[in-house]
Amino acid sequence: MSDAQQTKPSNAKQTALAGAVGKKCGMTQVFSEDGSAVSVTVVELYPMTVTGVKTETKHGYSAVQVGYKNAKEKHLTKAQQGVLKKQSLGLFRKLKEFRVEAAQLQGFEVGATAKPDFLTPGKSINVTGRSIGKGFQGGTKLHNFARGPMSHGSKSHRIPGSIGPGTTPGRVYKGKRMAAHMGDDRVTVQNLTVFDYLEDKNILLVRGAVPGKPGADIVIVPRVRVGEKAPS
Repeated sequence: MSDAQQTKPSNAKQTALAGAVGKKCGMTQVFSEDGSAVSVTVVELYPMTVTGVKTETKHGYSAVQVGYKNAKEKHLTKAQQGVLKKQSLGLFRKLKEFRVEAAQLQGFEVGATAKPDFLTPGKSINVTGRSIGKGFQGGTKLHNFARGPMSHGSKSHRIPGSIGPGTTPGRVYKGKRMAAHMGDDRVTVQNLTVFDYLEDKNILLVRGAVPGKPGADIVIVPRVRVGEKAPS
Protein backbone atom coordinates (compact mmCIF):
# COMPACT_ATOMS: atom_id res chain seq x y z
CA MET A 1 0.00 0.00 0.00
CA SER A 2 1.42 3.39 -0.96
CA ASP A 3 1.82 6.29 1.46
CA ALA A 4 -1.02 8.17 -0.22
CA GLN A 5 -3.42 5.26 0.36
CA GLN A 6 -2.81 4.71 4.07
CA THR A 7 -5.83 4.77 6.32
CA LYS A 8 -6.41 7.88 8.41
CA PRO A 9 -7.30 7.82 12.12
CA SER A 10 -11.06 7.74 12.63
CA ASN A 11 -10.95 10.60 15.15
CA ALA A 12 -8.65 12.79 13.07
CA LYS A 13 -9.78 16.35 12.48
CA GLN A 14 -9.25 17.79 9.00
CA THR A 15 -7.96 21.31 8.40
CA ALA A 16 -7.41 23.16 5.14
CA LEU A 17 -3.80 24.07 4.29
CA ALA A 18 -2.37 26.06 1.38
CA GLY A 19 0.39 23.58 0.73
CA ALA A 20 0.88 19.97 -0.32
CA VAL A 21 3.63 17.39 -0.66
CA GLY A 22 3.63 14.50 -3.07
CA LYS A 23 5.56 12.04 -5.19
CA LYS A 24 6.20 12.62 -8.87
CA CYS A 25 4.96 9.53 -10.70
CA GLY A 26 5.84 10.57 -14.24
CA MET A 27 4.30 12.25 -17.26
CA THR A 28 1.45 11.25 -19.51
CA GLN A 29 -0.97 12.73 -22.02
CA VAL A 30 -4.64 13.51 -21.44
CA PHE A 31 -7.33 15.18 -23.49
CA SER A 32 -9.00 18.45 -22.57
CA GLU A 33 -12.68 19.26 -23.08
CA ASP A 34 -12.01 20.68 -26.55
CA GLY A 35 -10.26 17.46 -27.62
CA SER A 36 -6.71 18.78 -27.62
CA ALA A 37 -3.91 16.64 -26.15
CA VAL A 38 -2.26 18.05 -23.03
CA SER A 39 1.02 16.89 -21.46
CA VAL A 40 0.61 16.54 -17.69
CA THR A 41 2.69 15.39 -14.75
CA VAL A 42 1.04 12.85 -12.45
CA VAL A 43 1.63 13.55 -8.75
CA GLU A 44 0.55 11.25 -5.92
CA LEU A 45 -0.16 13.42 -2.88
CA TYR A 46 0.89 12.24 0.58
CA PRO A 47 -1.53 12.44 3.52
CA MET A 48 -0.24 15.09 5.92
CA THR A 49 -0.58 15.16 9.70
CA VAL A 50 -0.04 18.35 11.71
CA THR A 51 2.98 17.72 13.97
CA GLY A 52 3.55 21.24 15.26
CA VAL A 53 2.31 24.82 15.26
CA LYS A 54 4.90 27.62 15.26
CA THR A 55 3.87 30.95 16.79
CA GLU A 56 5.36 34.43 16.74
CA THR A 57 5.73 34.63 20.51
CA LYS A 58 7.49 31.30 20.97
CA HIS A 59 9.32 30.69 17.69
CA GLY A 60 9.49 34.11 16.04
CA TYR A 61 7.36 33.19 13.03
CA SER A 62 4.00 31.63 12.19
CA ALA A 63 3.96 28.26 10.47
CA VAL A 64 2.35 24.85 10.44
CA GLN A 65 4.58 21.78 10.53
CA VAL A 66 3.29 18.59 8.91
CA GLY A 67 4.66 15.07 8.81
CA TYR A 68 4.34 12.60 5.96
CA LYS A 69 5.67 9.21 4.84
CA ASN A 70 5.47 6.70 7.70
CA ALA A 71 8.86 5.64 9.05
CA LYS A 72 10.45 3.01 11.23
CA GLU A 73 12.60 3.83 14.24
CA LYS A 74 15.79 3.04 12.30
CA HIS A 75 14.98 5.87 9.89
CA LEU A 76 15.04 8.57 12.61
CA THR A 77 17.42 9.85 15.24
CA LYS A 78 16.65 9.49 18.94
CA ALA A 79 15.77 13.19 19.15
CA GLN A 80 13.32 12.94 16.25
CA GLN A 81 11.72 9.84 17.74
CA GLY A 82 11.34 11.53 21.12
CA VAL A 83 9.52 14.58 19.74
CA LEU A 84 7.05 12.52 17.71
CA LYS A 85 6.44 9.88 20.39
CA LYS A 86 5.74 12.59 22.99
CA GLN A 87 2.87 13.80 20.81
CA SER A 88 1.63 10.22 20.18
CA LEU A 89 1.51 10.83 16.43
CA GLY A 90 3.49 7.87 15.19
CA LEU A 91 6.75 8.22 13.26
CA PHE A 92 7.14 10.26 10.10
CA ARG A 93 10.12 10.07 7.83
CA LYS A 94 9.86 13.69 6.71
CA LEU A 95 8.62 16.97 8.15
CA LYS A 96 7.73 20.14 6.26
CA GLU A 97 6.71 23.62 7.38
CA PHE A 98 4.28 25.93 5.60
CA ARG A 99 4.13 29.60 6.59
CA VAL A 100 0.67 30.95 7.51
CA GLU A 101 -0.71 34.16 8.94
CA ALA A 102 -0.73 34.37 12.74
CA ALA A 103 -4.49 34.89 12.80
CA GLN A 104 -5.05 31.62 10.95
CA LEU A 105 -3.15 29.37 13.36
CA GLN A 106 -6.24 28.83 15.51
CA GLY A 107 -7.65 26.37 13.02
CA PHE A 108 -4.69 23.99 13.31
CA GLU A 109 -4.30 21.35 16.01
CA VAL A 110 -1.51 18.84 16.50
CA GLY A 111 -2.66 15.47 15.24
CA ALA A 112 -5.16 16.86 12.74
CA THR A 113 -5.09 15.83 9.09
CA ALA A 114 -4.08 18.69 6.79
CA LYS A 115 -5.63 18.70 3.34
CA PRO A 116 -4.81 21.12 0.51
CA ASP A 117 -7.64 23.52 -0.27
CA PHE A 118 -6.30 25.23 -3.39
CA LEU A 119 -5.97 22.43 -5.96
CA THR A 120 -8.83 23.42 -8.23
CA PRO A 121 -8.53 23.04 -12.03
CA GLY A 122 -7.00 26.16 -13.56
CA LYS A 123 -5.29 27.25 -10.34
CA SER A 124 -1.71 28.59 -10.69
CA ILE A 125 0.84 26.83 -8.50
CA ASN A 126 4.57 26.72 -7.79
CA VAL A 127 6.28 23.33 -7.59
CA THR A 128 9.60 22.77 -5.82
CA GLY A 129 11.79 19.69 -6.10
CA ARG A 130 15.34 18.51 -6.72
CA SER A 131 16.48 18.43 -10.32
CA ILE A 132 17.81 15.22 -11.85
CA GLY A 133 21.48 14.70 -10.98
CA LYS A 134 23.84 14.32 -13.94
CA GLY A 135 27.10 13.65 -12.13
CA PHE A 136 30.45 15.33 -12.81
CA GLN A 137 30.35 17.12 -16.17
CA GLY A 138 32.80 19.15 -18.22
CA GLY A 139 32.48 22.76 -19.26
CA THR A 140 31.00 21.98 -22.67
CA LYS A 141 27.88 20.37 -21.20
CA LEU A 142 27.74 22.23 -17.89
CA HIS A 143 28.36 25.79 -19.14
CA ASN A 144 27.69 25.42 -22.87
CA PHE A 145 31.30 26.22 -23.79
CA ALA A 146 32.28 26.03 -27.45
CA ARG A 147 34.48 23.11 -28.48
CA GLY A 148 37.75 23.25 -30.36
CA PRO A 149 38.38 22.04 -33.93
CA MET A 150 37.41 18.41 -34.52
CA SER A 151 39.70 17.94 -37.53
CA HIS A 152 42.74 15.65 -37.59
CA GLY A 153 45.67 17.05 -35.63
CA SER A 154 43.71 19.13 -33.17
CA LYS A 155 44.42 18.39 -29.54
CA SER A 156 41.74 20.64 -28.00
CA HIS A 157 38.37 19.11 -28.73
CA ARG A 158 36.58 19.52 -25.39
CA ILE A 159 39.40 20.39 -23.00
CA PRO A 160 38.98 23.54 -20.85
CA GLY A 161 42.10 25.29 -22.16
CA SER A 162 43.70 28.19 -20.31
CA ILE A 163 42.04 29.19 -17.05
CA GLY A 164 43.79 32.55 -16.60
CA PRO A 165 47.02 34.57 -17.06
CA GLY A 166 50.23 33.34 -15.47
CA THR A 167 52.39 36.06 -13.91
CA THR A 168 49.56 38.46 -13.16
CA PRO A 169 47.53 37.67 -11.11
CA GLY A 170 49.30 34.32 -10.72
CA ARG A 171 46.15 32.61 -9.50
CA VAL A 172 42.70 31.54 -10.67
CA TYR A 173 39.89 33.99 -9.98
CA LYS A 174 37.12 32.80 -7.73
CA GLY A 175 33.96 31.75 -9.53
CA LYS A 176 35.78 30.50 -12.61
CA ARG A 177 33.44 28.29 -14.59
CA MET A 178 35.03 24.86 -14.82
CA ALA A 179 34.04 21.21 -14.78
CA ALA A 180 31.86 20.44 -11.75
CA HIS A 181 28.90 18.55 -10.38
CA MET A 182 25.73 19.09 -12.43
CA GLY A 183 22.11 18.82 -11.36
CA ASP A 184 20.64 17.68 -8.02
CA ASP A 185 19.75 21.27 -7.14
CA ARG A 186 16.68 22.66 -5.43
CA VAL A 187 14.54 23.99 -8.27
CA THR A 188 11.20 25.81 -8.23
CA VAL A 189 9.05 25.96 -11.36
CA GLN A 190 6.59 28.83 -11.11
CA ASN A 191 3.18 29.46 -12.62
CA LEU A 192 2.23 25.90 -13.48
CA THR A 193 -1.46 25.07 -13.82
CA VAL A 194 -3.59 22.44 -12.11
CA PHE A 195 -5.24 20.38 -14.83
CA ASP A 196 -7.27 18.11 -12.54
CA TYR A 197 -7.37 16.91 -8.94
CA LEU A 198 -8.74 13.44 -8.17
CA GLU A 199 -9.30 13.90 -4.46
CA ASP A 200 -10.62 10.39 -3.84
CA LYS A 201 -7.41 8.91 -5.28
CA ASN A 202 -5.00 11.62 -4.02
CA ILE A 203 -3.86 12.16 -7.59
CA LEU A 204 -2.97 15.57 -8.99
CA LEU A 205 -2.47 16.31 -12.69
CA VAL A 206 -0.23 19.31 -13.36
CA ARG A 207 -0.08 20.82 -16.82
CA GLY A 208 3.57 20.75 -17.92
CA ALA A 209 6.75 19.36 -16.35
CA VAL A 210 7.86 19.57 -12.73
CA PRO A 211 11.44 19.18 -11.43
CA GLY A 212 12.84 15.84 -10.34
CA LYS A 213 12.85 12.27 -11.50
CA PRO A 214 9.92 9.85 -11.12
CA GLY A 215 9.62 8.86 -7.46
CA ALA A 216 11.07 12.12 -6.15
CA ASP A 217 9.25 14.21 -3.53
CA ILE A 218 7.93 17.64 -4.50
CA VAL A 219 6.32 20.52 -2.63
CA ILE A 220 3.33 22.37 -4.08
CA VAL A 221 2.12 25.82 -2.99
CA PRO A 222 -0.30 28.29 -4.59
CA ARG A 223 1.29 30.97 -6.74
CA VAL A 224 1.04 34.44 -5.20
CA ARG A 225 0.97 37.20 -7.77
CA VAL A 226 2.45 40.65 -7.23
CA GLY A 227 0.23 42.65 -4.91
CA GLU A 228 -1.66 39.59 -3.64
CA LYS A 229 -1.60 38.41 -0.06
CA ALA A 230 -0.28 34.91 0.54
CA PRO A 231 -3.07 32.50 1.52
CA SER A 232 -2.87 30.31 4.60
